[in-house]
Amino acid sequence: MKNYILLCLTFIIVFSFNSYAQDSKVAAGDKKYDNYAYIDAIKTYERVADKGYKSEDMFKKLGNSYYFNSDFDGAAKWYGELFAMNTSPEPEYYYRYAQSLKSTGQMDKANKILGEFNAKYKNDNRGKLYKEDVNYLDEIKANSGRYTIENAGINSKYSDYGSFVYDNKLYFASARDTGNFSQRKHKWTGEYFTNLYFADVDPATGSSAKVNKFKTSINTKFHESSPAFTKDGKTVYFTRNNYVNGKKGKDENKITLIKIYKATLDNNGKWANIIELPFNSDNYSVGHPALSPDEKTLYFASDLPGTIGQSDIYKVSINGDSYGPPQNLGSTINTEGKETFPYVTSENEIYFASDGHPGLGGLDVFVGKIEDNGTISSIQNVGGDINSPKDDFAYIIDPVSRRGYFSSNKDGGQGSDDIYKFLETRKLQCIQELNGIITDAQTGAVLAGTKVTLYEGTTIKSTTISDANGYYSFVVECGKTYNVRAEKEEYTTREVSVTIGKLTGKTSLPIALEKSTCKVTIGDDLGKCFGIKMIYFDLDKSNIRIEAALDLEKILDVLNSNPTMKLDIRSHTDSRATHEYNQALSNRRAKSTIDWLVKNGVAKNRLTGKGYGETQLVNRCSDGVQCTEEEHQMNRRSEFIITAL
Repeated sequence: MKNYILLCLTFIIVFSFNSYAQDSKVAAGDKKYDNYAYIDAIKTYERVADKGYKSEDMFKKLGNSYYFNSDFDGAAKWYGELFAMNTSPEPEYYYRYAQSLKSTGQMDKANKILGEFNAKYKNDNRGKLYKEDVNYLDEIKANSGRYTIENAGINSKYSDYGSFVYDNKLYFASARDTGNFSQRKHKWTGEYFTNLYFADVDPATGSSAKVNKFKTSINTKFHESSPAFTKDGKTVYFTRNNYVNGKKGKDENKITLIKIYKATLDNNGKWANIIELPFNSDNYSVGHPALSPDEKTLYFASDLPGTIGQSDIYKVSINGDSYGPPQNLGSTINTEGKETFPYVTSENEIYFASDGHPGLGGLDVFVGKIEDNGTISSIQNVGGDINSPKDDFAYIIDPVSRRGYFSSNKDGGQGSDDIYKFLETRKLQCIQELNGIITDAQTGAVLAGTKVTLYEGTTIKSTTISDANGYYSFVVECGKTYNVRAEKEEYTTREVSVTIGKLTGKTSLPIALEKSTCKVTIGDDLGKCFGIKMIYFDLDKSNIRIEAALDLEKILDVLNSNPTMKLDIRSHTDSRATHEYNQALSNRRAKSTIDWLVKNGVAKNRLTGKGYGETQLVNRCSDGVQCTEEEHQMNRRSEFIITAL
């Protein structure tokens, strides 16, 4: 018994000592991880893990250390250990694990994790994108086969990425060894810091010659990358660590982030006057500049406050030597993931890299259309030629020759990142035909001669008349949402919303119209026979909403078709705020509605109107009554009463 007690005591002491030793090593790994020394952190953590030590926190950090260095095999391994513990990690780990699995070819397992991610975190936009694009691999496949791709011929065994072509020279960032024994390594990646280099290129083939270091004061002992030159070659924007005039700036965690700088050529042809842009900060990163073709807008990536994800794409206006405030490009392009490396062409296209939109794993290259109002639409994955299970990014293209470059750490390269040149042999174009048959809802008879109008928002895109078989069709863009309105005498006008598929093909939208059984008389609400809803307003607002403008278009059509008809516009509010305030607000709503109709061609003497405040509520939601927002919305309305025919 005495020996047994001694043996147990020895075991406890040894176990406690080993446990203490492992905890001590984990703490050492944590210190390296917290200092962004991910390569060193991996070595420490894995020594501990190999001895059987398990920790949710350690597995998270091990997976992250590999993920942040785009080593998705290692990330998948350690995120797998994390999920094997049957814990419930934050949404980011579901997404990173799925991305890592995709990058290692484990698509079925990746989609299973994405399914769990979607079910558990329904409000995460990345989950919504994957849920909506259940056939995203079909889209990627359809967009593939459009490129011939070759190694750019300038790569080293180190990281080479982020190219820009100016004056038949290819500029890029490289971590290649210059032979300087004092050259410093970056703790995050374990590689040397990057400087800017260039090589002459043949504009006809994209072939590159000897690589030269960009020997200017732009290059420092820290990172420089992603240059963007103005057309006259006298100004260059570039990314650099927070370092200027020999001084290094740090954030509150003593980390040196990245900023965008600008340099100009002096009279001696040297790059001088290096300044940081005014929207930079020591507390967030700003990088990867891209100029619009007219050079009036600068696009970039940042994680500044208000960013949707890890990094978003922003833009600022350029006004001489001053810049407007940063504007986020919005949730159609930016996700809870990472969007970065924008590039804008003269064809109103924006190319960018993202790990938040449905892709093959890691960063994929996407393209979107820049609309006239600055919003981004029609985002598509450029396909499996450019994209791979690894990181693919920094895509640039000449819209005339269709030649360009992109960067990737895909298998088969020379270094951790390599630059590839390409020729796009076929432009990305996804066109759909939207068609259908107009019928009588009661009898099923086809309705020839029906006016069919295609709307995108409030803009009329096209109008047609159904043929003898009731058939209509429009050519539309893939992935967009349209409204289709069908109008025919003796029938109630109907409007239907439709979202077009993301692959070239056809979308069918049959529309059945109800026979109109009523005739309007003086005192009727115009919506009685014309299928027009009341015009609703936002809380405390009097401006016309987009969906309200669609119904105002219908009212406009009725007034144009009935030139003697006159209307009295009656605007109302909900019961919130004071009676006096609501009266004034409803007057403004009536005025804004009348102004919209007059602006669109209706004679002012055909319209009267006034506000009624909260005096004519349509439900129980008077002062002091608890109501839902939907119930209050019913009272914020305008009505259209016929006063003459």
